[in-house]
Amino acid sequence: MRVVIAEDSVLLREGLSRLLAESGFDVVAAVPDGESVLKAVDEHRPDVVVLDVRMPPTHTDEGLRAALVVRSQWPDVAVLVFSQYVEERYATELLAGETRGVGYLLKDRVADVVEFVDALRRVAAGGTVLDPEVVAQLLARSRRSHPLDKLTAREREVLALMAEGRTNAAIAAELVVGEGAIEKHVSNIFTKLDLLPAETDHRRVLAVLRYLES
Repeated sequence: MRVVIAEDSVLLREGLSRLLAESGFDVVAAVPDGESVLKAVDEHRPDVVVLDVRMPPTHTDEGLRAALVVRSQWPDVAVLVFSQYVEERYATELLAGETRGVGYLLKDRVADVVEFVDALRRVAAGGTVLDPEVVAQLLARSRRSHPLDKLTAREREVLALMAEGRTNAAIAAELVVGEGAIEKHVSNIFTKLDLLPAETDHRRVLAVLRYLES
């Protein structure tokens, strides 16, 4: 089974290479950054890639962004993210599509070598392996309230009419209330959507965009 490793720590990169070689894997490349791993995958077309999340040059999310490229350009190549961190945004993107052949494990929570090797084999065979902490954080992210949840039923109704391009006067006529009441609702909408005081028309457009995005 052919493996490419992407890990910026020399010691961990060499250690993983030796460990996997001793476990029967063919490590065809071991590289230190996201750009190099894409070149290695293109050249060697491995069965599976093991990537760290944070690698040069910025040490933020290069590994996960590289994993997304691998999944997009080489869908037959399995990907195992092996990191100290849960990068929620990119992890969500990684798992949003086809989840066959995808894994995300946290380094500090892998109990032993046998567990890691078994996880890698399962991912390479098309399985999905996720650390429970990764699952917990992604579920917590999905449960976080949307800004529109702060609005009352009447405010949502006003915002929906704003999205139709109606003026405050037209909204007041539609809801059979005074225009002053609509102005108050609109002000509350701006506040609850965290739209900073600025030109009213600009905030109105941003509020409508938030509504449409939801």
